[in-house]
Amino acid sequence: MDPARDLRVAVIGSGFSGLGTAIRLQRQGIENFLVFERADEVGGTWRDNTYPGCACDVMSHLYSFSFAPNPHWKSTFGKQRELFDYLRDCADQFGVRSRIRFRHELTEARWDDLHKRWLLTTTGGNYTAQVLVTGTGYLSEPAIPDIPGLAGFEGEVFHSARWRHDLDLTGRRVAVIGTGASAIQFVPAIQQEVGHLDLYQRTPPWIGPKNDKVNSALQTRLLTSVPGYQRFRRNFNMWGREILAFVMARPALAAKMQKMASDHLKKSVPDERLRAALTPDYIMACKRLLFSNTYYPAIQQPNVELVTDGIAKVTADAVVTADGRERPVDTIILGTGFEAVRRPIAERLFGRDGVSLKEAWSEGMNAHRGTCVTGFPNLFMLLGPNTTLGHSSQVIMIEAQITYLLDALRTMDRRGLASVEVLPDAQRTYNEQLERRLSGTVWNAGNCRSWYLDEHGRNPSIWPTYTWRFRRAARRFDPAEHVLSTTEDLRAPVPAAS
Repeated sequence: MDPARDLRVAVIGSGFSGLGTAIRLQRQGIENFLVFERADEVGGTWRDNTYPGCACDVMSHLYSFSFAPNPHWKSTFGKQRELFDYLRDCADQFGVRSRIRFRHELTEARWDDLHKRWLLTTTGGNYTAQVLVTGTGYLSEPAIPDIPGLAGFEGEVFHSARWRHDLDLTGRRVAVIGTGASAIQFVPAIQQEVGHLDLYQRTPPWIGPKNDKVNSALQTRLLTSVPGYQRFRRNFNMWGREILAFVMARPALAAKMQKMASDHLKKSVPDERLRAALTPDYIMACKRLLFSNTYYPAIQQPNVELVTDGIAKVTADAVVTADGRERPVDTIILGTGFEAVRRPIAERLFGRDGVSLKEAWSEGMNAHRGTCVTGFPNLFMLLGPNTTLGHSSQVIMIEAQITYLLDALRTMDRRGLASVEVLPDAQRTYNEQLERRLSGTVWNAGNCRSWYLDEHGRNPSIWPTYTWRFRRAARRFDPAEHVLSTTEDLRAPVPAAS
C-alpha cells in the first residue's frame, strides 16, 4: 500500500469550504490529508465566475475567514478578482498549497464497509480515505435551461459562469435569459458595449440599493493599527444581519420591510409601465434579495428591451416568445443560475450497500445538521442541505461545519473509532424540526417559486433562523446521534490505493 495515497481525510474542492477545512486540519495537527481540485487553481465560485461586474453582496469583513482577516479590502463589498486573490493568498499564507492535488477531479467515491474506508477514483489516480469531506458547494454547476431549439442555435451561447472573454460583444445583438443575481451584475457591465440587448425576465427580483463605498486610507489605517477593530466590524455586521433572519421568518414584517426595495424601484424607474413589469408579486426575500445601483438605469437605455413573455423556442438565429414574436440575435447569454437542489456530486458518492447519494435523495435532499447523511459513514458535507443563508455570510456556516468536523475527528481519535454514521432517527428528527421552522417563513410562504425549492415543493436549501443557532448546534459532535464502529471491528487489512 502506498502510504501517500491512504489518507486520514480527503477534501473535495478548494473554494472557501475546502481551503478553510485544509487550514483548520493543519492547525489542529492533522497532516495526513489532501485536497482534490478539478481545476488548476483554488477559488471555487470566485475562480469560475469571472463575468463582468461579478461581486459579492455581503460585506467583505464578514465574507472572509474569521481566522484570516484582511484589512486591505478596497471597498465595502469585494469584487470577484479581489475575492479570488484573497483565497489564493490564504492558500499560500497558511501553507496548504502543497496539500492540494490540482487537476484531480473526483469521478467516484465508494464506501468500503469492510475496511471502513472511502475508495476514491480521481482523474489523477486512486486514493483511499477514512473520512471524506465535500466542499463542492451549491453554486458550482451551471443550470442549463431546457429550451426547445437551443442546441441548434447557430450563434454564440454560453452561461455566465463560463464567460467567453475571447468573444467581443461590441455591436452584437445579445439575448440575456434570466434576471437573477448574476444577470443584474453583468447586464449593466455589457449594456454600453452591445448593439442591442433583449433581456428575458420570467420573474422580476426585488432589488435594493447597494451601499458600496471605497474604503478610505483612514479606514485602512484603523483596520491595520487598532487591535480588535476589524473583528469588531465583522461581529457588528454579523449580529446586525441576524435582525434580517427575525424579519424573514415573519412574512408580515418582510412585507413591510420591502418598502426599501419598492422605493428604490420607484426612484429608479419613472416609467409606470416598465415599473409595473419590474414589480414582483411576491413578498421580498421569498426569492433571493438582490442589490444594485446600476441595473435599473441600464435596462432603461435605448438599446435594451425587457421581454416578459415566455420563451417558446430558439431558432438558428432568433428567440421566439409565446406571443409568436421572433427577435433576431447572434449571442445568447444564460443567466440561469446553478443546480442548487440537484447536487451533481450526489451521482458520484456511493454509500453503504452501493447506494448513491442521488438515490438516497430521490425524494429530496436532507442531512443531519446539514453535514452528515445516514447510509454514508464518515461523510461530511460542507454547505450541505439547509445551510444556505438568505440574510448573512455563507462563510459563517462553513466555519461552523468545519468546527463540527474537527470535533468529530477528535471524538474518533479519543474513542478509537473507525467510522461514524448518523442514525436515521436523529436525521429525521433534525429535519422535522427544520420543516417546522421553515413553515410560515418568507422562503416557504412568500408566494414565489424560487431556486430554494425542489420539484416536490420542499425547501432543502435555506437555514431558516439565526446563524448563532447553527453555530451552537455545530459546536459539538454528539456520538449518541451516531452508529459507532471501533478500530477493533476491522478484521481485514486496508486495501491499497492503486
